Amino acid sequence: MSEENGLVAKIINSLNDVSKAAWDACAGDSNPFLSYDFLQSLETSGCVQAETGWQPQHIILFHSDNEDDLLAVMPLYLKSHSQGEYVFDHGWADAYERAGGRYYPKFQSSIPFTPATASKLLIKNNSDAQHMSEALISTAVQFTRNAEISSLHLTFVPEHEVEAYKKMGLLVRNDQQFHWFNKDYKTFDDFLNALSSRKRKQIKKERRGALESGIKIHHFTGDALCEEHWDAFFDFYVDTGNRKWGQPYLNRQFFSEISSKMADKIILMMCERGGVYIAGALNFLGEDTIYGRHWGCIEDHPFLHFETCYYQAIEYAIAHNLKCVEAGAQGPHKIARGYKPTKTYSAHYLRDEGFHKAVDNFLQMETREVDAHIDYLGERTPFKKEN
Repeated sequence: MSEENGLVAKIINSLNDVSKAAWDACAGDSNPFLSYDFLQSLETSGCVQAETGWQPQHIILFHSDNEDDLLAVMPLYLKSHSQGEYVFDHGWADAYERAGGRYYPKFQSSIPFTPATASKLLIKNNSDAQHMSEALISTAVQFTRNAEISSLHLTFVPEHEVEAYKKMGLLVRNDQQFHWFNKDYKTFDDFLNALSSRKRKQIKKERRGALESGIKIHHFTGDALCEEHWDAFFDFYVDTGNRKWGQPYLNRQFFSEISSKMADKIILMMCERGGVYIAGALNFLGEDTIYGRHWGCIEDHPFLHFETCYYQAIEYAIAHNLKCVEAGAQGPHKIARGYKPTKTYSAHYLRDEGFHKAVDNFLQMETREVDAHIDYLGERTPFKKEN
């Protein structure tokens, strides 16, 4: 705990140490992944804990005379590895440890297992935003120094916060994802009409092909979600996890937790054939964005992944006047489906000055490569040239 000018900064080891109302007053309701319900579900289900390498160390700020009235918070974890982050620093860890340093544990401010852009500087509405932002960043850096931790990493931060991190001496790293943007389309056909003729025909062909085996796609949200759906979806999720990274990050309990706490923020798209669920995609709803998170299947059908994860999400966004679809990490194949390369940001503090400088030099070169790649891909979107 630290105190300055009546403002107290403290680390808590669990969200159970604060109230839902106090946390959400800082987190707001625009992004579902910042909510008390989502983050606490990760903790209560056991997906996030010291044993999984994600030990909660959340920062809270409050006036010294009223700890119950939080002014600002930062989701923070003590990490013993670099898994489940989607901003890859394994090379940094290897270089630092080969030079005789100890990279792990490290501090990580992120949404576990969720590569979605979201502020890590969560500030109550009536607070001084600039002052609280600086207080959160400086507190996180000071805790890193005091604990003699190698580094602090804040991943998938919004672009408008980048200058604040730079001002406080952190290094900014750029990467890319593929997002779909709603240009005030009224229907899916309006979106298709913005594409070149060849790409438009290809998408229509994929959509027909995805369902030609008698597959039906159902959307479940709110009270319509039930344990039967989660049982089936968890099988899909485990199959994908086993094939991609060897061990799924989330357990079955987590899905029941979020379903009981935030079902109105969930869109579960389930593919049914002959009365049996064979595939599904989990989406979360933000204020103006639908976030595609997990996909899995027990049967392979051509184009079904594209239909369920990409085209269904686009249709949903258009129907509900959402501005954006964030379809998760990686995937240049999304470009042909109307998703555009979009820059993402992370901020990093390395306690060792020599290592900090070496990473800074690396990031300057990497940033040029990322910018060039985004420009290259941006010229190859399926949209008509006049768009």
